[in-house]
Amino acid sequence: MPLLELRDIHKTYHLGGETIRALDGVSLDIDSGEFISIIGPSGSGKSTLMHILGCLDTPTSGTINLDGMMIHDASARQLASIRNKKIGFVFQFFNLLPKLTVRQNVELPMIYSGLSSKERRERAMDSLRSVNMEDRSKHRPSQLSGGQQQRAAIARALVNDPRIIFADEPTGNLDSNTGELILGMFDKLHQEGRTVMLVTHDPEIASVTPRRIEIRDGKIANEIDPKLGGEAPKFEEIKAKQSQLTRNMTS
Repeated sequence: MPLLELRDIHKTYHLGGETIRALDGVSLDIDSGEFISIIGPSGSGKSTLMHILGCLDTPTSGTINLDGMMIHDASARQLASIRNKKIGFVFQFFNLLPKLTVRQNVELPMIYSGLSSKERRERAMDSLRSVNMEDRSKHRPSQLSGGQQQRAAIARALVNDPRIIFADEPTGNLDSNTGELILGMFDKLHQEGRTVMLVTHDPEIASVTPRRIEIRDGKIANEIDPKLGGEAPKFEEIKAKQSQLTRNMTS
């Protein structure tokens, strides 16, 4: 059984007498351990799809099976519990609370888990250690570079050991070298067995994932899937190609 199974998902908004079909009949299977990008221009429906996949929103119609649970009509409280236990999020703007230290930010997903403060600190430090940020645990977000803030955000996403990581434009506020480092971290998470989904408008970012789903006008317009034939370039190949292009431009 797929980890995520969507069938005929519709999401409709009514604004000022106008009906907007953000998603228009999307059906999709995602297996455990896949590394996927959802790509499309602004307004295509890709962020709406991520919000529904990540239990941040519910569809107008259609069915969703997440890890054996039917969640399309789950309550807000049920969705919050699912997000806390099964899903980690990484966003373009980091979403770190400025008045908290890095460690305290990473602890936030565990606040309602019933863990003691000592256990939360230990798990937060373990998660920071996994992204080489333990030496910044007492810093405030404003004292970090963009790349360090994103690594802290990844540590926060990992702290509850989720099965799925969603990353919405995770390199959008980073320079190219730092963005490459962050993409390498997502590739490592995938190699460790996690399901990782990147949402992006950038074909170059999408090219690091073996499977790519293009969304246009609320529908799946195109898909590259190694299981259906052909093979997408691996991350190492993309990185080598980018490095060669950089050398050519500077020589």
